[in-house]
Amino acid sequence: MYFPLQDIEAAKLNIDDPDHLRIHSLETFGTHDGPGIRMVIFVQGCQFRCLYCQNPDTLDVRGGTMVEIKELVNRAIRQKTYFGKEGGVTVSGGEPLLQRSKLLKFFKLLHEEGINTCLDTNGRLNNAQVHELLEHTDLVLLDVKHINDDIHHKLTGLTNKNTLDLAAYRESSGKRMWLRYVLVPGWTDQEQYLEEWGQRFTDYKTVERVEIIPFHQLGLHKWELLNMKYPLKDTPSPSEEIKQTALSIFSKYFGNVVLK
Repeated sequence: MYFPLQDIEAAKLNIDDPDHLRIHSLETFGTHDGPGIRMVIFVQGCQFRCLYCQNPDTLDVRGGTMVEIKELVNRAIRQKTYFGKEGGVTVSGGEPLLQRSKLLKFFKLLHEEGINTCLDTNGRLNNAQVHELLEHTDLVLLDVKHINDDIHHKLTGLTNKNTLDLAAYRESSGKRMWLRYVLVPGWTDQEQYLEEWGQRFTDYKTVERVEIIPFHQLGLHKWELLNMKYPLKDTPSPSEEIKQTALSIFSKYFGNVVLK
């Protein structure tokens, strides 16, 4: 079940508040953002400008709605019986690390209630505050969008250095991580770089799963509604051959690769 902003019972605030998260929307009974059944919170704001962004309405750091952290915790508690052993709460985006200090408070409160925490991030930030948050994050879903920094710049507008550094930090902590890769024809399907991507992470002990997410055009209408030019309007979804090639390459390096 998906709740747009207007359906979330929370007062809109004009300023940031340490007791509130700035969010875009909330989903219950989510099954695509971490293990089990999850409550998924999509926060507002992102510094990446990915050409294939499916949610351009989440980019504005001043957009969204301010929702009290305690209200979100209470919502999670009410859904706790559905989470089972594997489920819990996932914070996605936008980019959650932009609100890292607030998420630290949120995740601590969730852990007090015995609720699993999951963070879906592009790894843009890597500092002491982020490291503290990761100590209270049961599972990191890290989107490593391209292994080549030049192409990463063209694809997202920013370097991949922090993302790779954050992956290395998470590995050093010994805590769980899933890696995600969006497969875009002409952009992220080069076999040379798929091999390099796999080689980069193949020895990581914390990587439990690698997810290949085929590009699609479902976000096109959002770009149009925002009067934004969609750079990949004419880019097709990857063919079965492209998907199987990526799956075959990654499967050489990882024991659990999932083609979404």
